[in-house]
Amino acid sequence: MFWDNIASVYDIFVKVINRKTHNELKRIVGKYIESNDNVLECAAGTGMLSAVIAERCNTLVATDFAPKMIKRAEKNCSSYTNINFEYANIMSLKYPDDSFDKVIAGNVIHLLDEPLKALAELNRVCKPGGLLIIPTYM
Repeated sequence: MFWDNIASVYDIFVKVINRKTHNELKRIVGKYIESNDNVLECAAGTGMLSAVIAERCNTLVATDFAPKMIKRAEKNCSSYTNINFEYANIMSLKYPDDSFDKVIAGNVIHLLDEPLKALAELNRVCKPGGLLIIPTYM
């Protein structure tokens, strides 16, 4: 799988090659997270946004489709005790309807074959009155 193959070098892209864009993304996403929020993050990658979210929220379930990305995220975010890392498919989430205050899927929707299906799934697990945060470069 492509994402597993690049997991070991992905942080170079995050921290060096596209640092300015990612820093702005972290700033923007962070301002929407509140201390009482229970948050789902899909496509967490190596944990770039996970760290920002965890600093501000009550609980975070950080997921990715690539097991090696999740392992890197666990390592990168090991100082946070409010994160649960899980393997998950954004197209078919195991969580009940209306489970999360905020649902985040950064820089992934434009990569999916069925983006509307993924958006419907993200909306399903977001509580009524909650917030979907779907930043993308595209």
